[in-house]
Amino acid sequence: MTENYFAGVDVGASATKAVVMDSECNLLGHCIKRTTTNLGKLAENALNEALEMAGISRDSIKYIIATGYGRENVEFANEMKTEISCHSKGGRYAFKDKNEQLAIIDIGGQDNKVIKLDKDGKIINFKMNRKCAAGTGAFLEEIALKLDTSPNVLDELARGATKDIVLGSFCTVFTSTEILEKIKDGESKENMVKGAFISVVKRIVEMEILEGSVILTGGVIAHNPLIGEILEKQLNVNVHIPENAQLAGAFGAALYAKERFLEHGGE
Repeated sequence: MTENYFAGVDVGASATKAVVMDSECNLLGHCIKRTTTNLGKLAENALNEALEMAGISRDSIKYIIATGYGRENVEFANEMKTEISCHSKGGRYAFKDKNEQLAIIDIGGQDNKVIKLDKDGKIINFKMNRKCAAGTGAFLEEIALKLDTSPNVLDELARGATKDIVLGSFCTVFTSTEILEKIKDGESKENMVKGAFISVVKRIVEMEILEGSVILTGGVIAHNPLIGEILEKQLNVNVHIPENAQLAGAFGAALYAKERFLEHGGE
């Protein structure tokens, strides 16, 4: 019997992700690329690299679903789904044995999403942050720039903090100015980065009341798991981070692709 394969492509504001999975929902291949121009070509290249990792041909894919802010540019997709739907699907799948209400929090490059699910995984409601980059990946990239360091080492730096400092400004621009003032005052990079992480958590907390179990998705949490630890401690909630947190949206899209294929009579 011929194996069926499915793909999901998530064209996000900061990164474009593609995944390939089999009919048992095993992740076979994936690719993450920085989002630039020509979103359609970028998505196609990401999918081709995921296919190469999986070791299967393009014509083996039965159904493709695109998501993310640039999903309309993925002309080769069979269908499109919203980021809310796909992050919910992908995030919950990693913890599908939890028979309880869950909150999925996606910390993205340009926005944050808080999605509440019932015990069956259906979306109860969701909220997105105000149209400001504060508390997002772009916010942390700006902090890294001001500290003359790489975004890839922020988590390591923050874990070396000797105290918790408070960054009073939530706005990315004002926080950058505040960082410069703290540099002048001799504050350590480690303490300032942790202060930025605490600011990210504060922005999430102000969006929605959180209780029970929380699942964090997105590239920010994948590279900076300390943010999840701070959130767990501050709210006294159970925080879970999927193994491939940055791929949650694309994987959720692939899960929907399998469902749609079967609904259309696929075997």
